[in-house]
Amino acid sequence: MGPHSLPRTERLRSFGAIRRLFENGESGFVYPLRYVWFAEADEIPSAEVLFSVPKKFQKRANKRNLQRRRMKEAYRLHKTILGRDGQPVALDLALIYSTKEITPYRVIDHAVQKILGQIMARI
Repeated sequence: MGPHSLPRTERLRSFGAIRRLFENGESGFVYPLRYVWFAEADEIPSAEVLFSVPKKFQKRANKRNLQRRRMKEAYRLHKTILGRDGQPVALDLALIYSTKEITPYRVIDHAVQKILGQIMARI
């Protein structure tokens, strides 16, 4: 897989990991995304990510899917920011869309870049 792929192994899927992320993680907000992240030093270095567009904000499934696809694409293109010396860091990340408007890809892309930069500055 190339550096700009998003395989299933990089998606946060396990219930225990998601619970740990939301119980112990740090959070922030960059319009239009809320993010929660949790880094653990003794894990195998791999970044796993979760994308969510709540039904509360987007009632129609096609609009939720559109926003989720935009978030995935932005993350996929900029995930290399989350590395040190060419290796990924051990990180769990949740990106949650939190506005009622349909935002253009450019805004989401900028928000994801800013989020990843802020996380790397804190690690």
